[in-house]
Amino acid sequence: MEFLEIDQATLELTIQDVRRVLERQKEERQILITQTNILFVTNTALLSFLTISRLLTRFSLFSGIELFLLFLNFILLIRALLPRQFSVTPNLENEDFFNQYLALSPQQYQIQMLVNLRETYNKNQIRVEDIAQSLKYSAFVTATVAFIALLHQVTAYFVPELQKL
Repeated sequence: MEFLEIDQATLELTIQDVRRVLERQKEERQILITQTNILFVTNTALLSFLTISRLLTRFSLFSGIELFLLFLNFILLIRALLPRQFSVTPNLENEDFFNQYLALSPQQYQIQMLVNLRETYNKNQIRVEDIAQSLKYSAFVTATVAFIALLHQVTAYFVPELQKL
């Protein structure tokens, strides 16, 4: 790799900015984990509501849909929580670490770390977006379960003729 001559102050500012972006990405992952936990609690509460209200004790079209959506939702949430290997730099597992980096000048090393940090960010962002997508789908399914559970309760208690559905 060919290295450019860059003003040292500019290089240090760039490194600080890149590290801030990576820290923000880490915070975003933590927020997604918190949202996953909230959706788990919400889905457990919906399941409890359906169980306590005895809406699931007799099989009906509503209870079948509710059970299917709850199962789908728990799968989406588990998918969001699946362990993912996030990238770090420099990779100390690399056998060539010492040969690759110790031969560089301080400025060349900093430039190489910037390149590595950019690649790390891009790889990790794919994982973050995957988690966010699962949570987005889960949120839609949660809203659908809540709506159907409400419809189920209304039909079961206020419209007895529809109770046979």
